[in-house]
Amino acid sequence: MNIVLTGSVGNVGKPLTQELVKKGHAVTVITRKIERRKDIESLGAKAAIGSMFDVDFLSATFKDADIVYLMETLEAVGDFFDQEADFIGSINEIGNNYRQAVRQSGVKRVVHLSSIGAHMQKGNGILRFHNNVENILKQLPDDVCIKFIRPVGFYTNMFGLIRTIKTKGAIISNYGGDKKEPWASPFDIAAAIAEEIDRPFAGRTIRYVASDEVSPNEIAKALGAAIGKPDLPWQVIPDEQLLNAWLNIGFNAQLAHGFMEMQASQGSGLLYEDYYRNKPTLGKVKLEAFAKQFAAAYHKE
Repeated sequence: MNIVLTGSVGNVGKPLTQELVKKGHAVTVITRKIERRKDIESLGAKAAIGSMFDVDFLSATFKDADIVYLMETLEAVGDFFDQEADFIGSINEIGNNYRQAVRQSGVKRVVHLSSIGAHMQKGNGILRFHNNVENILKQLPDDVCIKFIRPVGFYTNMFGLIRTIKTKGAIISNYGGDKKEPWASPFDIAAAIAEEIDRPFAGRTIRYVASDEVSPNEIAKALGAAIGKPDLPWQVIPDEQLLNAWLNIGFNAQLAHGFMEMQASQGSGLLYEDYYRNKPTLGKVKLEAFAKQFAAAYHKE
């Protein structure tokens, strides 16, 4: 099949491209960075260089595709310390561009990488943009089949803990304790997407993806052991204290408020209510395996 992937060859895109090429699909990968062309072509795929904000480019690239895979990321919008950036608004624009491009190209099968929390219109913090884009894509005609993939938090998000561990000697958040929550490996997410691409499409479906279920204290123990800090603590501070810490270092205010609310929703369990109603079979990559990857990154910085 002819498959077009958005999102370049990042944490999910690279293993997904590799798997689809291995299965014999003709894969085109969209990237906004021309320097990514060689990386994409080395995987056996074709590179399409252009912007998610260019509807004509998207429409032309989607044309004749059997399936398009859509995703949007905060990183695609701008620098997290840009005070003027409107991350929610810009991603809504990308979602509307996707909708228009799918209609204009005539594509009838879509896989959309959404997220945990996309079932919520409020209380999910920065993840609200996933709810927005799902609703935008649902406005497509009924003959366009869409598979919404909702992974839980990526293990790779934990790389963001490295700076605080090195400067404060702790993981610091507005929630913690022994209550387990799900996490996902990009490799398991890519495997789930590849599975769904090869399965029949019908209507609008939702699939959650997770790899392991562990508590904050278990995360601190695993990461601490991996980096040679067996007593690494997970420290819980009030919402406002965390928010002010981010704002004081110049973090974009929309993101700071959004991440604070998202993490509070993780701690209350509100974020995971629909996940547990539709709990998936857990993937292969467990926290212990990721901890080795985390340690390599920690000691490299």
